[in-house]
Amino acid sequence: MCGISGIYRSSHTTIHPDDIRKMLVQIQYRGPDESGIYIGEGIGMGSVRLSIIDLAQGRQPMSTPEGDLWIVYNGEIFNYIELREELRGLDYRFRTGSDTEVLLQLYRHYREKCLEKLNGQFAFAIWDAKRRELFMARDRMGIRPLYYCIAGESFVFASEIKSILESGAVLPEFDPVALNQVFTFWSIPSPGTLFKNIRELPPGHYMVMKDGGPGTGDSGAPVIKPYWELRLKAAGNKYRSLDEAKEAFDALIADAVRLRLRSDVQVAAYLSGGLDSSATTYYIKQAEPGVLNTFSIGFEDAEFDETAYQASVSKWLDTTHRSIICKNPDIAANFARVVWHTEIPILRTAAVPMFLLSGLVHDHGIKVVITGEGADEFLGGYNIFKEALVREFWSRYPDSNLRPLLLQKLYPYLAQFQGRRTSMHRMFFGYRLADTASPVYSHLVRWNNSSHVRNHLHPDLMDSIKTDPVEKFLDRLPPSLKNWGILERAQWIEATLFMSGYLLSSQGDRVAMAHSVEGRYPFLDHRVIEFCAGLPSDYKIRGLNEKYLLKSLMKGKLPEKVIARPKQAYRAPVASSLLSPNAPDYFRELLSPSRIAVYGFFKTDSVEKLVEKTASGKLVTETDNMAVSGILSTQILADLFLSGNNPYKLHEMRTECPVVYDKVIQNQM
Repeated sequence: MCGISGIYRSSHTTIHPDDIRKMLVQIQYRGPDESGIYIGEGIGMGSVRLSIIDLAQGRQPMSTPEGDLWIVYNGEIFNYIELREELRGLDYRFRTGSDTEVLLQLYRHYREKCLEKLNGQFAFAIWDAKRRELFMARDRMGIRPLYYCIAGESFVFASEIKSILESGAVLPEFDPVALNQVFTFWSIPSPGTLFKNIRELPPGHYMVMKDGGPGTGDSGAPVIKPYWELRLKAAGNKYRSLDEAKEAFDALIADAVRLRLRSDVQVAAYLSGGLDSSATTYYIKQAEPGVLNTFSIGFEDAEFDETAYQASVSKWLDTTHRSIICKNPDIAANFARVVWHTEIPILRTAAVPMFLLSGLVHDHGIKVVITGEGADEFLGGYNIFKEALVREFWSRYPDSNLRPLLLQKLYPYLAQFQGRRTSMHRMFFGYRLADTASPVYSHLVRWNNSSHVRNHLHPDLMDSIKTDPVEKFLDRLPPSLKNWGILERAQWIEATLFMSGYLLSSQGDRVAMAHSVEGRYPFLDHRVIEFCAGLPSDYKIRGLNEKYLLKSLMKGKLPEKVIARPKQAYRAPVASSLLSPNAPDYFRELLSPSRIAVYGFFKTDSVEKLVEKTASGKLVTETDNMAVSGILSTQILADLFLSGNNPYKLHEMRTECPVVYDKVIQNQM
């Protein structure tokens, strides 16, 4: 795992190594083991490396023996051993045991078609010195990040936005459209980012840059194409029974875990106490029965804590388990630093405990963890999926007083619904109840509730936005979506908007790599995703029983109380932590009318009322919590990036990262 950065100029002007170096400094935590820079004619690329495979010889940037192709690469190709054997059969020879060299030679042979062969998580750039062509690609689900900007004749790319901003190619400026999207979807639809003129390469896409200007034509734009698309509705069910599907899935997820255990360093596991991470931990122990280190996070607040389940699974599977307890002051103390890493407003504080957890892993000398992300999205685990099915069931008899009560079973942790009459459920969940033909029916309630958070946005900012985020999102839906069932539509939306844009970023890559820890996700193996697309809906959700196939498969393999427990959303305290009397004074200052007015993103009076409400002892709703986290994180980002009041910005390479800048490779082919 690594961090990468680079600059390409069509004018062939020389890139100075210092231009790449200062970009790498900002993301050195992504690769504290070593770093390197390649300078060619009109191109400069750099890497900071977290050494995991072929520790001695996997140094980057790496070239082919002829020196015509150069790569910087962030990620892992898990099937690199099989691909290396395939290439050897085609008379390719290898100097290292790294997956980096396999990827480079695979590209030489197959060009962009190589992407179809990769089983992994990656973002990479390859410079073809003979063709004067820059090729970049990102993994299917967007596990690893890749950002870029075009400024005049310069094309700048990096693993994180802060690295691009450090290049000086573009000034930091927030995009009002993106802010509105965050406060609607909790994320920004790809390829957008919070910052104007900075984009991400979408998941499952590649990009080509050629001479003649940044881009490949008169438009000056790069050529960007998909090589894989997320489809969640296969033609028919090829499994004759649940048992047959279980047998096939058992073999597939076991192989996905086996591949993700490939490493020249120790691999550990996250153990949340839920079904997904418990299942991956089980399969790790099946593949490698020896000592397995597991890590988890607990909470002092019983409402959020899952410690008992974590301990139960650890004992059952005989793991060496370590955990850390997250207290409310810990969330407040680390919130601003986490926001510096996320580079996007966050409407939840759940990223902070994950940041603390990766710190625990790092402190025990471990670089790689396997975890369970993806199971909820593709096996039907989220409450929003069941909510959509219940609402559709309710819509057939909209006057029923019993059907909406099913929704109370989904959200026992939402205080505003407990002990209430049907009228409360009708008001909250009845929004566009009969609009079941809408391709986004499953998410209409969530997005409508987010509008209450958007009410805090300043009228001038809203006036500058010409399009409604939901309407714009509707325009980009694949035509085939209308032929899918409600569950499959919901899964596609959740995976497209929330998983890559938030779960795998703010709660995944960013907070793990902040402590130089790589996460690996067996449920996001593309073969697993494509398998799940072929399952009938009732293998995913049966009644209100989520992840039915996985639960059936894991019976007898895990403690029954873990399998049978109702779905518990991973959550963390928000207002009770961020606005407590013990929270940093900095937070209250950023939410003060004067500081709200400085940046002009929010209405001073509504923010003031929100802060007063949290201090009054009145019921703080989930919407209030989202508003507190979203507004405060936006203000923090503005202070860090726009005002430059940034205590987290790095100014030189840390001493523990041995640099190879004195061996800058220059190639003038």
